[in-house]
Amino acid sequence: MEPALIDGAVGNDDDGPLASPAPSARRWTFPGLRRKARPPSSVPAGVRLYAIGDIHGRRDLLDTLLDKIRADDAARAPAQTHVVLLGDLVDRGPESAAVVQRAMQGLDWATMTTLRGNHEQMLLDALNRTYPMLDLWLSAGGDATLESWGVDPAVVARASPEDLLAAADAAIPAAHRSWIGQLPINIGFGDYYFVHAGIRPGVAIDRQTERDALWIRKPFLTSNRDHGVVVVHGHTISPAVEVHHNRIGIDTGAYRSGRLTALGLEGTERWLLSTRSETP
Repeated sequence: MEPALIDGAVGNDDDGPLASPAPSARRWTFPGLRRKARPPSSVPAGVRLYAIGDIHGRRDLLDTLLDKIRADDAARAPAQTHVVLLGDLVDRGPESAAVVQRAMQGLDWATMTTLRGNHEQMLLDALNRTYPMLDLWLSAGGDATLESWGVDPAVVARASPEDLLAAADAAIPAAHRSWIGQLPINIGFGDYYFVHAGIRPGVAIDRQTERDALWIRKPFLTSNRDHGVVVVHGHTISPAVEVHHNRIGIDTGAYRSGRLTALGLEGTERWLLSTRSETP
């Protein structure tokens, strides 16, 4: 299938090599002035990476995609394999608790790092009695998350905030809550920087704020700046993977589309793996 072009970015609908970003429609040249070409972005030698987009309670899709990743990894030459989950494991889909449990188990064939997303942060803030965040979290799919941990749907729908949070405290295992609270915000490998939502353009990587890492959209999504790294992120849903010279967005709306996407990286190579479901 031909790659789909989105806002100057190329996303593949099916598994396979990832096309390069389309050249800008505006290209100005000045006599005597040459722009130095930047070497292709790469990960360290001997390292293979798979980044997985927003899961949102779809344990079924996560299991299927991890199986595809393991098969893809086994078909390639031996390497130090790392899997990065870009956050938003919880909310909206029906199996948030099971997704958290699966991520906590890790992998016996690769190293797995789970990053915190804004939905994990909303969960933590709500459980810590930040009551305005409780309303926001419930409206953003937190109700399905509480039910996945066994909270009665009637309690979720009708209980007072105090009673609802008491039920959440009783239902969510302390080990799950502690694990979520310790999730890192970002991780970097070579020329790639992995974070849930993005970064603030013009701010050094080591001075980025947690809020931007979890929540930013504009001006990050519309920035044409060279960030010094290629930012691999989720958070903002697109119908196909978005590839730009400075960022790659891989949130393909798994909870509603049935398509969970992974980006593979090795050396300067990029490729995609994805899974679909008949009942998103």
